[in-house]
Amino acid sequence: MNIELLKGKYLDELKTIAKSYGIANVSKYKKNELISEILKADNGFESEESERVSIDESVENDSKTNTKTVCGLIDITADGYGFLRSNGYDSGEEDIYVSPTQIRRFRLKKGDKILGLTRESKESEKFSPLIYINEINDIKVSELKARKDFDDLIPIYPNEKYTLETEKNEVSTRIIDFLVPIGKGQRALIVAPPKAGKTSILRSILKGIEINNPKSKIFVLLIGERPEEVTEMKRFTKAEVIASTFDELPQNHIRLAEFVLERAKRLVELGEDVVILVDSITRLSRAYNVNTPSSGKTLTGGLDPFALHKPKRFFGSARNVENGGSLTIIATTLVDTGSKMDDMIYEEFKGTGNMEIHLSRKLSELRIFPAIDIYKSGTRKDDLLLSEEEIQSANLIRRKLSNTNTNEIMENLVKNIKKTGNNKEFFKAILKNN
Repeated sequence: MNIELLKGKYLDELKTIAKSYGIANVSKYKKNELISEILKADNGFESEESERVSIDESVENDSKTNTKTVCGLIDITADGYGFLRSNGYDSGEEDIYVSPTQIRRFRLKKGDKILGLTRESKESEKFSPLIYINEINDIKVSELKARKDFDDLIPIYPNEKYTLETEKNEVSTRIIDFLVPIGKGQRALIVAPPKAGKTSILRSILKGIEINNPKSKIFVLLIGERPEEVTEMKRFTKAEVIASTFDELPQNHIRLAEFVLERAKRLVELGEDVVILVDSITRLSRAYNVNTPSSGKTLTGGLDPFALHKPKRFFGSARNVENGGSLTIIATTLVDTGSKMDDMIYEEFKGTGNMEIHLSRKLSELRIFPAIDIYKSGTRKDDLLLSEEEIQSANLIRRKLSNTNTNEIMENLVKNIKKTGNNKEFFKAILKNN
């Protein structure tokens, strides 16, 4: 593009040209700066076009042997360029460089899955570059349609239940199914004191979703866990397990959590149902507290009030989307650990979710599992998820056991559930006796 031609145009005309090249925030540039950005973008497009043509010819003629097919998730930096991660969500020496021109041209977003071609890096290049894009999120580039941004999707209350019931003796998921149902798009907290069985509950929920909802994409995000627990979880499930162990830096906890969230958003934009199980949101909040510049204000336990903005945004991303797609986040939060900060984090998150499962330390000490406190636990708008039979049964159980202490409630409930083969038989037995 001719520089003299650009100099002869008005600023508004230059802004329109800049937008066509995908240049963001055009209003912040002066005229000379905007001309410079347009020329940079134009040169980038020309070089990319020539490179694409040469690769097309080489593929047709099989004359080149130094190109290879690559596939990975794109991680876009603050400077505008990106990398296809070769090692899942972690950076590695075999990462593929993605130019800002390609990112603008194909409107790539962080977390997109890219299939394309790369060539060997030259002496002056640290990473091999991506020179051709075939597919974005398993859709051919030629068939790619304009997609809505996640923030523009309309959130509604969950109206379709994740059925968790699997086996007769898997009591925890059978109880959750009708007393504390989980819907597609739920924002759920599992509130747990130490040694109350939160990991067992989380695994039961994971297993239930995996078996009954095979089309849903599941991510298990482990923050600050022990390495052996990460290994155990990977062997337990076929879902994607992403972990940052307790010996990793807080920055790594944050980077992985945000990357997983962006990947989930890309799938929701395509109309898919996605589930993220987080263990735990408390440790993620602690990582943000360490990494956030001090605001000069401190809450009880040394918590900076501004540190919770991003973890709340993470948790708040869970939603059921009108006309297709959902993002469900089920996160554990720690209480009664002896740390005032942990209690304060829970207090800040309390009320932000639309479903809570409270685990009882008293029940766990008496070896009554699942240690669910059914009076404190509940789901907002659960009538949208439950059948009439389930609603009647749940109400009868709560009323019938209202004069009994929590220990006896769970003990009796577990015994009665185990007597029946499935929840339908259990509901019939309850309604018949009342």
